[in-house]
Amino acid sequence: MKLADTLSNLLGELDWRAQLHDSWMQGAAPRQAPSVDLAVCLFQPGQAPQAGNVLLSREGLVKARLPAHFGAAEGIAFQADVRDTELNSVAWLPDADWSHIAFPPLHGEGWRFVAPYPASLLKLMLAAGVTHWLDTQGGSIDQAWSHDGDERCLRSWQHDMLALSCNRATDALVAWGHAVGLLPGALPELLRNLGLPTLRFEHTTPRGGWRNADGAGVGAIQMTAWDALRLVWWLDPTLPPCAWTDLPRLRDSSALWTALAGQQLPGLIRRPGFAHKTGNTDNYSADAGRWDLGQGRVALVAVTSSLGKRFAEGDPGGFAPALVKLGERLACQLEAA
Repeated sequence: MKLADTLSNLLGELDWRAQLHDSWMQGAAPRQAPSVDLAVCLFQPGQAPQAGNVLLSREGLVKARLPAHFGAAEGIAFQADVRDTELNSVAWLPDADWSHIAFPPLHGEGWRFVAPYPASLLKLMLAAGVTHWLDTQGGSIDQAWSHDGDERCLRSWQHDMLALSCNRATDALVAWGHAVGLLPGALPELLRNLGLPTLRFEHTTPRGGWRNADGAGVGAIQMTAWDALRLVWWLDPTLPPCAWTDLPRLRDSSALWTALAGQQLPGLIRRPGFAHKTGNTDNYSADAGRWDLGQGRVALVAVTSSLGKRFAEGDPGGFAPALVKLGERLACQLEAA
């Protein structure tokens, strides 16, 4: 069975009416199916990579077409998430009526999929930008940067941003990015040059703002699972070349990978050897990373979803039990592949 078919079966088995309980609705099942964007790429010695990207929403379940060179997903009209005039996320409210919401285009043509905000998974994009800037413009990950009265080296700020998902560390690195020129333009340019058209990091502020209230956040910052996975692929020097881009890999991404390996929050795959970055808010849960399966086998896994903490029922990572169950089934399938 192809990997995409396996993913489709796993998502198709998600009985969201029975398995999901919305704390914003006193524990009732949601009125609409959630949005879940799941992508996996499996690398095995002596074999070509196997990949799949499957998307579930209130409008159905679909498998994206992935080109032979693992470029951008095809057959999907990705649309961006939205905020209202008061800068609040509104698409995932219990009574949200999508027929009255204008979702702006993000990328592609075909079956519509509204891409949920990636929550703190966005910090992986920023870390990639910081690392690439130091790699190409000069500078050291151990150079000092002061923010909000606290002076620390970039390595320390980045570690806390990734391993602890520290928002204050993210503020510091956004401010650093604006100070040196990584933001507002160089990071979006990097993402374009990498051929990752659904990754968006816009409208941040020189003072370190990146949230809804800063004019960024939902809609201004976007990720889809397949493009998040391909970013992880590019960041990992141990994996095969990225055929969809000519951009050279980083000379030294060790600080970034050390932080990902030290992730303190559980995500989709709850197994040893999963170096990853999670994201979680009331409305959203996301995760992306590299899982070392042993014997030279590696799986890249990424998910974005509208299943945030309001569905988590006390899970320490803020993930809905249905997502945790999905991750466990996926892990078993990859271990047996």
